[in-house]
Amino acid sequence: MTDCVFCEIVAGRAPANVVKEWEDALAIVPIRPVVQGHTLVIPKRHVTDFGEDPDVSASTMRRAAELVVGEQPMNLITSRGREATQSVFHLHLHLVPRAANDGLALPWSGGHGKQRAE
Repeated sequence: MTDCVFCEIVAGRAPANVVKEWEDALAIVPIRPVVQGHTLVIPKRHVTDFGEDPDVSASTMRRAAELVVGEQPMNLITSRGREATQSVFHLHLHLVPRAANDGLALPWSGGHGKQRAE
């Protein structure tokens, strides 16, 4: 896929700060990390999102889990579709280290959304 920035990174045609490389995935520092240690894990094979190929999604999740050290608090975030805030249409998992009172709010925290009926 020629217009995918992550495919360009995987192919070595675009720069990236690589944290770790496996045969099937890369871990990179995002262009705008939200906290120190924020990492993206991307599969080398192009899949649009986590629903496109469960095997690729599972192996990418396994690679993300390999990066987690000890019991460090962490958000693992991925999105599927523009309405769900997906902006790059190549599966990627955000690993976001957390700390008590770090002030980093998730998009849905704080009661800003409509409540769903139970």
